[in-house]
Amino acid sequence: MTAVRSAFLKAVLAADAAVCLLGGAALALDAEMLADPLGLSAALMRPVGIFLIGYGGLLAWLATRPALPGKAVWGLIALNLAWAAESVMLLALKWVEPTGLGLGVIVAQAVAVVVVADLYWLALRKGRAAA
Repeated sequence: MTAVRSAFLKAVLAADAAVCLLGGAALALDAEMLADPLGLSAALMRPVGIFLIGYGGLLAWLATRPALPGKAVWGLIALNLAWAAESVMLLALKWVEPTGLGLGVIVAQAVAVVVVADLYWLALRKGRAAA
């Protein structure tokens, strides 16, 4: 599979990295403060926040690469779709009982993650078309 060289891909990676880093920091550092308004436990949010900080750091590093293998971009697409599916399952299987605000946050981020996966897919298509 060919490498993807795309300013669009770099922009999506950078934006995704920024959101992951900021959201991860909020969840990791303010888990107790967010627990009541969201109806989610700090024990759930803190590890998610720590994961997002690491993932955001990886995305930021990937954004600095001159090109990415197509398989790496497919991996990002798969990770984002899995994250969205797990968010929906979290609610559908009633593993959590969030407040209205918490429900809105979970659904909104699941939708946003699907949009990001689609943007990665578009970057992959554009990169293939340019090659």
